[in-house]
Amino acid sequence: MKIDLANLTIKKAHDHMVKGDFSSVDLTKAYIDEIKKKNGDVNAYLEIFEDALEAAKKADELFKQGKAGPLTGIPCAVKDNILIQGHIASASSKILQEYKATYYATATKKLAQAGVVFLGRTNMDEFAMGGSTENSAFGPTRNPHDLARVAGGSSGGSAAAVAMDGALFSLGTDTGGSIRQPAAFCGVVGLKPTYGAVSRYGAIAMGSSLDQIGPIGKTVADCEAVFNIIRGQDPKDGTTITDKTYPTKRVGKKKPVIGIPRHFLGGDGIDPAALEAFEAAIDSFKAKGYEIKEIKLPNISYALMVYYIVMPAEVSSNMARFDGVKYGLHVDGKDGIEDYFKTRRAGLGREVVRRILLGTYVLSSGYYDAYYNRANAVRAMITQDFLKAFESVDLIATPTTPGPAFKIGDKASDPMSMYLEDIFTVTANITGMPAISIPSGTTNKDGKELPLGLQLTARHGDESTLFQAGKEFAGE
Repeated sequence: MKIDLANLTIKKAHDHMVKGDFSSVDLTKAYIDEIKKKNGDVNAYLEIFEDALEAAKKADELFKQGKAGPLTGIPCAVKDNILIQGHIASASSKILQEYKATYYATATKKLAQAGVVFLGRTNMDEFAMGGSTENSAFGPTRNPHDLARVAGGSSGGSAAAVAMDGALFSLGTDTGGSIRQPAAFCGVVGLKPTYGAVSRYGAIAMGSSLDQIGPIGKTVADCEAVFNIIRGQDPKDGTTITDKTYPTKRVGKKKPVIGIPRHFLGGDGIDPAALEAFEAAIDSFKAKGYEIKEIKLPNISYALMVYYIVMPAEVSSNMARFDGVKYGLHVDGKDGIEDYFKTRRAGLGREVVRRILLGTYVLSSGYYDAYYNRANAVRAMITQDFLKAFESVDLIATPTTPGPAFKIGDKASDPMSMYLEDIFTVTANITGMPAISIPSGTTNKDGKELPLGLQLTARHGDESTLFQAGKEFAGE
């Protein structure tokens, strides 16, 4: 049978392979052909793995033996900062351009054990620093819906790979919206799990108290299926949690109660089309019998400021390991200190340098208390605001982004304008709560239909409520 990649889901693909309609090898070849056709324009993939078909053959053997699980033989893409043993993981940076992973990340190991086929590694903002994938050392990823526009970031390659039918699902990392924002821009679903729900072992760190690995897929059910495989406590990551860490306390008896912080939705930078799509989504929930409540989050206006103090501080610490000695690029100087400076000057891009400098400044003597400590205090206040809101609601709804994907180059010279793209997404990372972006319609710009996203945030550990509401909203 002809494989309809555009309408395929994980469950549909699994059922077809069980019936023998097509094999994992057939499916993998179909995706590789699609990648070769489209990737030259989109630049979602940095590399297609040569061993993908070999992995697909092994998956087909499991089907013949009746040992196939729900993800066996399913082709996926992996962001370039998540390790797969034997493959390059460059974080889209020149400093790690030739670095080959010596071990699996816990998330990719779990997927490999489940029989998933890794198609290749996807483009991203260098070391996950950016919101457009324009900061990649290997060129920007373009939006499959309009090649003149960004795919979002930093997981832009992962989102574009799914949107262009170049993978059935992908893995990304989310530090301030880096899964959800590109998912919204590309018209797919993206999940940022609860902090600690998925092990960060084997993910190249950006902001250690903010980073989470999560799935991007065509449907909410696909993201749920992947999350259920990669989640769980890991002895190699002391921040991981168990199912009992956060007991669920649902307010709504039959359906979740949805809270809306309307006081936060009236900013000047929000595209009217994004608000219109948001109101239509809320009307859809009402029509399905959901209770909608207005809520207050008193300190949410400080979230972006807190994020852009805490994140660069953690960046400056995490980036210190790239010194030209242990791994990656090395440039010779006259002594060890000059080696260090020359290596970093040659290997790191402008946005990475900007964030290292900003982080070093806020952590420096005389400024640590004024900036970093104060930001952490406000971070705790924002978390408390969300916890209080969750005493009367089960989900908090906002647009995922202030508008649709912007044009490549529009914000590249204005970092502050780029940072404002994170206004709705950073709170989930600051609070550690799970959040999902679901396609919520389109808006026409320059004759192109561009996707918009709805974001739902839940209590710590309550991904199940996100999946329940998300599937019903999407009609799955």
